[in-house]
Amino acid sequence: MTAPEFVNTEIPRDRYGRPMVLQPGHSKRVGYRRVTTFVDCLENQKGLQDWSMRCVAYGMSQRIDLALGAAAVDPRLALSGQHPEKKKLNELASQAKEYALAGAAANTGTALHALTERIDRGQPLGVIPAEYEADIAAYQAATQNIEWLGIESFRVYDRWQVAGTADRIGKDQHGRIRIYDIKTGSIDYPHKMAMQLAMYARSLPYDIPTDTRGNPEDALDLNRGVIIHLPAGQGRCDLYEIDIASGWGACLIAHQVWKWRGIKDLTKLINPDTEQQQSEIEQAFTELGCARRAAEAETLEELRQVWNHAKKHGALTENFRALCAERSQQLAATK
Repeated sequence: MTAPEFVNTEIPRDRYGRPMVLQPGHSKRVGYRRVTTFVDCLENQKGLQDWSMRCVAYGMSQRIDLALGAAAVDPRLALSGQHPEKKKLNELASQAKEYALAGAAANTGTALHALTERIDRGQPLGVIPAEYEADIAAYQAATQNIEWLGIESFRVYDRWQVAGTADRIGKDQHGRIRIYDIKTGSIDYPHKMAMQLAMYARSLPYDIPTDTRGNPEDALDLNRGVIIHLPAGQGRCDLYEIDIASGWGACLIAHQVWKWRGIKDLTKLINPDTEQQQSEIEQAFTELGCARRAAEAETLEELRQVWNHAKKHGALTENFRALCAERSQQLAATK
């Protein structure tokens, strides 16, 4: 395996943690939305929220000092506005969640992820806790026939101002070049993963030290990515293909959702003497519906019908045209 040269350079970030990217032809950096944030808008958060509340409840039951601290907070101030009491209650809840070991899995996953990076870069590992030696061995066995072309590769999608770091880009023993993502937890809900890998596959490599973009990798598979499942502490590592063509269709819908969230002035005073015109909201929903139909089109004729519908209702935006062009290429390639 040949590991790319490693340069430990971090992308500048704003106070929200967004990467500050230098756009082509400009001298000012712009905060790009992180890939993980971008795809989150379509994720059902209820399961995660329920788990988080259970952790807080259990942590409070086991830590009388935290329960006492919460009782001492004035609820009238803590549950409204930006009063310091609100911050205090947040801190107590965070400590209770941490006590319930809510952060342990994340810490373990982050550590395993870092160790796999050292392996793939050919760097020494040092002493590994005995309970995780089998995990490391399983990872090495599962990936031994992959040539890594990119390790922790920062990538940008300028059209939507989205950026993120792809875990791996690799060539397998059959010569296929694909996006790889390492997961140390559950992969029972792969929809978000398919969207993440789809975004990385269609983004350009970005060299942080020079603020320059590389060329798109022509051979990179835009239809299938790979999940490297390394469940912490189980001593196994499995590779799964994931449908990132479908993931890209979901990304197109997510883009419409972010556009919808960005619409301002949703309300205005009614003037009975003014003729009502189609609002930005109605236009956004029209484009969203057309985008979804285009992404799901199974034939070129279906795509043509969606195009005509969008044209009739004023939804032929630049983004919709680009979506139709990409979907047309995908359908043509499957013939």
